[in-house]
Amino acid sequence: MRSEQEEPEAGAVEPPEQLALIRETVRTANVPRAKPRTWRGAALAKELPVARIVVNKGVLHLDQFFDYAVPEELDEAARPGVRVRVRFGAGAHQVRGGRREGGRLIDGFLVERCAESDYAGPLAALADVVSPEPVLSPELLGLARAVADRYAGSLADVLQLAVPPRSARAERRPSPEPLPPPPAPEAGSWSRYEQGEAFLAALAQGASPRAVWNALPGPHWAEELARAVAAALASGRGALVVVPDGRAAARVDAALTTALGEGRHALLTAEAGPERRYAQWLAVRRGAVRAVVGTRAAMFAPVKDLGLVAIWDDGDGSHSEQHAPLPHAREVLLLRAAQEGCGFLLGATGCTVEAAQLVQTGWARPLLAPRQEVRAAAPLVRTVGDNELARDEAARAARLPTLAWQAVREGLKTGPVLVQVPRRGYVPRLACELCRTPARCRHCSGPLEAPGGQDSLRCGWCGRGAPDWHCLTCGAPRLRAQVVGARRTAEELGRAFPAVPVRTSGRDHILDTVPDRPALVVSTPGAEPVAEGAGYAAALLLDGWAMLGRPDLRAGEEALRRWIDAAALVRGQDDGGLVVVVAEPTLRPVQALVRWDPVGHAQRELAERAELGFPPVSRMASVTGRAEAVAAFLTAAELPGDAEVLGPVPLPPRPPGAPRRTGDPPPGEEWERALLRVPPGSGAALAAALKAAQAGRLARGGDDPVRVRVDPPDIG
Repeated sequence: MRSEQEEPEAGAVEPPEQLALIRETVRTANVPRAKPRTWRGAALAKELPVARIVVNKGVLHLDQFFDYAVPEELDEAARPGVRVRVRFGAGAHQVRGGRREGGRLIDGFLVERCAESDYAGPLAALADVVSPEPVLSPELLGLARAVADRYAGSLADVLQLAVPPRSARAERRPSPEPLPPPPAPEAGSWSRYEQGEAFLAALAQGASPRAVWNALPGPHWAEELARAVAAALASGRGALVVVPDGRAAARVDAALTTALGEGRHALLTAEAGPERRYAQWLAVRRGAVRAVVGTRAAMFAPVKDLGLVAIWDDGDGSHSEQHAPLPHAREVLLLRAAQEGCGFLLGATGCTVEAAQLVQTGWARPLLAPRQEVRAAAPLVRTVGDNELARDEAARAARLPTLAWQAVREGLKTGPVLVQVPRRGYVPRLACELCRTPARCRHCSGPLEAPGGQDSLRCGWCGRGAPDWHCLTCGAPRLRAQVVGARRTAEELGRAFPAVPVRTSGRDHILDTVPDRPALVVSTPGAEPVAEGAGYAAALLLDGWAMLGRPDLRAGEEALRRWIDAAALVRGQDDGGLVVVVAEPTLRPVQALVRWDPVGHAQRELAERAELGFPPVSRMASVTGRAEAVAAFLTAAELPGDAEVLGPVPLPPRPPGAPRRTGDPPPGEEWERALLRVPPGSGAALAAALKAAQAGRLARGGDDPVRVRVDPPDIG
């Protein structure tokens, strides 16, 4: 160290003055730096500098991947599957330094990294990597693509359903360590089914059996699902169970906890809240949890090494997604089973026509119980029809048949009694006055309507008139609305049994359970609470006409499913359980209920639909909108050569004050609907043609909305 008076040595460089040093620092600080979201002037990644992105823009004409440049600073974080933000919508004229700029920020997913882009023009840079957590696996991407193609939708819309919103706090928390596979479960109540033990053994040994399971009535179905999940886990694979609502999910959750213990499965329902649900979802994606039970959105759960997908009560309307592209959980799980080669289990106390088709085609095997087991588990079912009501003095006075009144009185001596009352507001369909065969169009077999009386008959599908209609079964020329009996209400039941407590369960307030003591439990279909103990002593299924008379292709199937679901909560016949259904005994769904034969009913329905060309044998799609918009859409669509166009016909007006459902026209607008039908094997071509027509219309800036739905659940 030298003093200030010392002279510098020869050849030494004099240090700059303090002011010059400050100027140099400022000059260095003013050098332009790369800015996030534009990354102007930033160097690109040295390897794989192109990121292929699916943007969160669910419009069909943008249903493709977009290439972006990867800045060097984001090279490590920009891995396939992560969430990113990009600038979208910049024009080709907004180019600076060889890179496109402008546009607004939008979320997306990074699909893959590439060495070069197929796009010849300048690329915009990735704006940011939102999170380093990879949430979009190749398997989930492939499933989402298949679902979008099947339902004529966009990949972005499906990914919004498949990947839950991000929670940063949930991502920061580590997931638990995965547990070793549990031992193979005992057969338990699966031994009641002819192939039940073999099904469990095949799952435990690593095979992928596919079965349609007609469950016996009673409370054991949740335990049986849990044993199937345990068998899949015992083989070192994962399992996924989708149920229609939170109440069913809670029952399966409890059964899984009993069978597997804590920490082996995740519960994915909306009731859990966004953060907890995302944490559970992450535990599944990371492989910490191998089993999932949840409601509709869980059909996309990213279970690793999937060994079993199962769905309970596939006929429930809750399995049909209400957001674009409106997929059904059953069809999504069928796609997963086919793509991932895993086992498949479709279970219900009833049986849908789609389930019967899976068995008929040989894609799945039936899992049925012997008839002696069915008779032991099912309650006794008795009917009250038109003739009995006409001769019943008590029914005319109290609006409650004598048989039903006696069943309630005897049942209340030993436990609660369930009373199922259908929701009001159904519009009855037309049927033959003598034999009650549904009235259908001779051209397309659609349901007939009479908006201005029988002289104005027309088809609800193709719109053709039917002035000279006569029944093909008995030849009768007259029609009647399928309304049988009188409407009964919970208040009248309360007046008939004034000393008994009455509890209600419906849309506004749904009960989970009721105690095992005498009470009247009045419920709408699907809201029936479970009776603790042995179950209900008896059940009344009132106003059967309201469900059987719906103007829908699935009216009989849906009525039988609702009845069987309610009757399955009643004690078995050996324990004195009795069910009384107020409906015409000669009708096919009522006879299937009396015999407890939902499988036979579904098989007969399937054969009839195959003869008439109805779904699921054929594939259908609906196109709704204003008349001119629908006509223009159908003209522009390059439909398959074997496609049949039914209609268009006007949609019925929405009653004032009624809630607006998905697909309903805006208030005050009159819309029309056209149905498109293709034979088996042409469903993919129909979906592709509809998607292309919708994409072209949107690209041209079509103003009038046109809604396309593939396989609509309600077609009339």
